[in-house]
Amino acid sequence: MGQQYRAKGRKEEGLWGLDLLTDALRERIGEMIITIVNEEVAEVVGAVRYGRTGGRRGYRHGTKERQLTTGVGVTEIRMPRARLVCPDGQEEEWHSRFVRRYQRRCVSVDAALLGAYLSGANSRRIKGALSPLLRGSPLSRSTISRIVGRLQELFTRWRKRSLAETSVRVLYLDAIALRVRIANKVVSAPVLVALGVSAQGQKVVLDLELLTSESTVAWEGFVQGLGDRGLQRPSLCVIDGSKALRAAVEATWPGMAVQRCCVHKLRNLERYVPRHALEQMRAEYHRITEADCLESARQAYQGFIVKWKKVVPKAAQSLEEAGEELLTVYRFPKALWKVLRTTNAIERLHEEFRRRVKTQGSLPDAQSAELLFFGLLMSGQVLLRRVRGWRHLSQVPEVGVQKAA
Repeated sequence: MGQQYRAKGRKEEGLWGLDLLTDALRERIGEMIITIVNEEVAEVVGAVRYGRTGGRRGYRHGTKERQLTTGVGVTEIRMPRARLVCPDGQEEEWHSRFVRRYQRRCVSVDAALLGAYLSGANSRRIKGALSPLLRGSPLSRSTISRIVGRLQELFTRWRKRSLAETSVRVLYLDAIALRVRIANKVVSAPVLVALGVSAQGQKVVLDLELLTSESTVAWEGFVQGLGDRGLQRPSLCVIDGSKALRAAVEATWPGMAVQRCCVHKLRNLERYVPRHALEQMRAEYHRITEADCLESARQAYQGFIVKWKKVVPKAAQSLEEAGEELLTVYRFPKALWKVLRTTNAIERLHEEFRRRVKTQGSLPDAQSAELLFFGLLMSGQVLLRRVRGWRHLSQVPEVGVQKAA
């Protein structure tokens, strides 16, 4: 019994110790904020506190009490005030770059609140879940609405931004299906995504939009929107087997070089081949997609058609449907073949997004789905790394190459 009491006491002591540590951290953070801001004032004014110099550009005049919510809760700080003398002799109030006017929360706190809200939590649940973060800080519906409103404004401007100065050598187009509540019913809706790769190998999300389907009209509007905003013609477009998407690319950029995703096509072939012949079919298919040169790939392609047209005609027909767009990658530098022959670059982006929403049954509405995706990108929670072999992208012409003859 005594051991149980001692264990319980240690547990409670640990909990209280955590609170004491948090309080101590909060005090230290307040001191650090004031130190940083005082250094900023000294640099702008041109003199340290109580300093007398001839090059002074302003003067301090007291402090103002502020509350700032950081990662360890609400911190009380006394913000210094100062007035600056302009070249024309007029005076203006100084404003800090680090702690903006009327700012009550750090950006990381707003991001946490926004993420919880877009995940479907209401104000009461957010306050309960983030109580250590918000301790002593008021949270109302209007607070959440303002945060969401700012992100919505950023997203609207982002979707309307000009792409005239954006040059991409490779364009990946694909969609991710999400369960979203639309018109009082949970449905599976696609988010269309355009991912570009610059000449330096850097990935950049050009646009995203949630629609009700992946129809020809939907894809044409999405791809045409990229062209209307000034996106220069890419050298290569990597897509899956969607006929609607293929038609949309052709309508926007006639004669565009297109690479069909080899993984998607293999999955289609597997639908027609019996289990006992799968390994053989895969091996012969990989002779096409992993050949050493275009000529070897063509020979493997023709051999596949001849053989499987006799044993599994539908498999041969499926391969013929893709045609030489499976082989377009061979006209590019060899170091880029692995990156360009599949849509894996954009699929990895989708996987990161799925990981964040997999615990939810559905998203509350279409706007939340778009904002959640956008918020993850803007906050840096989804990292976009350079593609492999990116140094060879400089060898890819800016104007799209011709399709394999």
